[in-house]
Amino acid sequence: MNVLFFAVFCASALAVLLRAPETFLPALLSGAESALKLGATLAAVYTIWLGFLKIAEDAKLTRALAKGLKPVTSRLFRVKDENTLGHIAVNMSANLLGMGGAATPAGISAMNLLGAAERPDYSRAMLFVVNCAGLQLLPATVISLREKFGAASSYDVILPIFLSSLLSLAVGALLVKLFLGRKRR
Repeated sequence: MNVLFFAVFCASALAVLLRAPETFLPALLSGAESALKLGATLAAVYTIWLGFLKIAEDAKLTRALAKGLKPVTSRLFRVKDENTLGHIAVNMSANLLGMGGAATPAGISAMNLLGAAERPDYSRAMLFVVNCAGLQLLPATVISLREKFGAASSYDVILPIFLSSLLSLAVGALLVKLFLGRKRR
C-alpha cells in the first residue's frame, strides 16, 4: 500500500511540476498544514472521549454496561467470559459514540481474549463485522470535523450514518451467521 501511495504522490508531483512548477511547493506546504490541523483536531476529540471512557471504566460503568449487554453480546459473540464481554462492551460503546479510533484498544484486547472462546473463528469474525459496520448513534468525529470546517448543519449526518451503519451491521452479522454460525459436529 505504501508503494502505491508513493507512486501516486510521484505521479501527481511530476504532473504539477510539468504544468505549473511555481505551485508545487505552496501546494505541498498547504497540504501539510491542513493535515497537521486535522490531526490536532482529531487528537483533541479523541483525548476528550478517551478520558470519558477511562472515567467510565474506573467508575465500573463499563462493567455495568457489559452486564446489561450480556444477554445480547453473549448470544451475538457466543462468549460467556465477563472480562471479554467487558472489552467488547467498551469497544461497542466507543463505536456507538462515533469514536472508531478510541475503540481500537478495547477491540484488540477483546480480539485476543476471543482466541480462547469456544468458537474463536465465529466470535472474532463477528467482532470484526461489528467494528467494521461501525454502528453509530452519535458520530462525534464526523460532527466535530463538519463543525470545524464550517458545515451549515453539522448534525444532518446523524440519521444517514445510523441507518447505513445499521444496515451494514445487519448484513455482515447475517453473513457471519450464515458462513460460520453452524455448529460443528
